[in-house]
Amino acid sequence: MKQLCDIKERLQQKGVFLENMLDAAMELYVPHGVSASDARGRIREMLERSLSDPNVASLLLGAVLLEDELFWKPKDSAIKDDPVFLLSDEIIGMAIAECIGGTYARFEFTRYDQKKPGILRSLGPFLDDAVAGLIAGCTSRFYSECA
Repeated sequence: MKQLCDIKERLQQKGVFLENMLDAAMELYVPHGVSASDARGRIREMLERSLSDPNVASLLLGAVLLEDELFWKPKDSAIKDDPVFLLSDEIIGMAIAECIGGTYARFEFTRYDQKKPGILRSLGPFLDDAVAGLIAGCTSRFYSECA
């Protein structure tokens, strides 16, 4: 079935590619008896699968659109510096993480949100958290499956 929006393509238009997300995931990789190269392959599969989930895709699209409308378009945006009062970006990131990896993924999201590895450093306030949630959901699920 054709999706209404190819979220992978929309992310690529914003400079977010699968390899960027994998690089960021591997920066904070914690070995669980699986080599880094094997883990990278398994996390890649999880990212691909998650990007095809309509729930995850819709949350990611929401982040793309919010970032365009509230961060990039206004000349004097109130959220240019990702202020403390902006919480919806965090909520989207946590929702994506939990949708993929359950409650444990919320803690993994916090690691990625605070450290901002790789591509996450260069994204605006909505996309950095949405992509962090995607990565965190997949890595958390991977760690749970390795246990």
